[in-house]
Amino acid sequence: MDNPFSDNYFDSDDIELVRFVLAGDKKALQNLILRHQVYIYNLALKMTRNTQDAEDLTQEVFIKAITALSKFEGKSQFRTWLYRIAVNHFLSAKRKKSELVITDFQNYFDSIDAMPDNDVNDQEENQLSESIEEIRISCTAGMLLCLDREQRIIYILGEMFEIDHKLGSEILGISTGNFRIRLMRARQDLYNWMNKRCGLVNKSNPCRCAKKTRAYIEAGFVDPGNLKFNTGYRNRIYELSKEKALAISNTVEDLYKNIFQQHPMQEPVTTTKITDEILNNDLIKLILNS
Repeated sequence: MDNPFSDNYFDSDDIELVRFVLAGDKKALQNLILRHQVYIYNLALKMTRNTQDAEDLTQEVFIKAITALSKFEGKSQFRTWLYRIAVNHFLSAKRKKSELVITDFQNYFDSIDAMPDNDVNDQEENQLSESIEEIRISCTAGMLLCLDREQRIIYILGEMFEIDHKLGSEILGISTGNFRIRLMRARQDLYNWMNKRCGLVNKSNPCRCAKKTRAYIEAGFVDPGNLKFNTGYRNRIYELSKEKALAISNTVEDLYKNIFQQHPMQEPVTTTKITDEILNNDLIKLILNS
């Protein structure tokens, strides 16, 4: 899987596919979608913490981009053009249900604290390991929803995916300096609250994923037989980042970043369905047949 955010990404491959798509090549369009689908889906998933919303947003982004493909003039890299469309769509789309449920850090952490604790021994923790990891991913993904949308996308791009700040600024349409400042503020807001309330980074905080797992299962928030986040992946985000390994560092900032970079890089559950629906969209068929 090529990383469109890496320094050695071959944008020329996209340009060639675009040329074939505009000539009506359906297979080229399918390949163009597949080159970027997982990344756009995972950006959407981190923006919403909801697999269905992420799939819908992914499809909407591709339809919007493909219908505007003839307007791509090559003045910027194709990846910049495509991800600018994606980011603008994420920022302007109607607020999803998941965003309405989680409103701010105070209420979010209070809702976690309200879930009962259950002590687990080593054997139980081992038996529940997949569900505990599901809780960890879901819980920390929920923390991202406490950031406003712009902070959230800048954090996802700049910290989780370690995107070059120049590329990030081009995608967001802001200066490199502004991208850095907004990323720093997103880090500060997120990390200050995690330090106050999250046991993953501050051992003096009582919250522990393992202790909350049974309560989340009993409440129906986690189904051990049907995991939503700890499933359907070949890599974790850090394996696709620039360093391709978790930073070995004692800095507090790296500790926080590593928690989010360990999130899976998930495949959409309905990958084929998304692609088929895009290819069968009336506007897309019109472009291919024109």
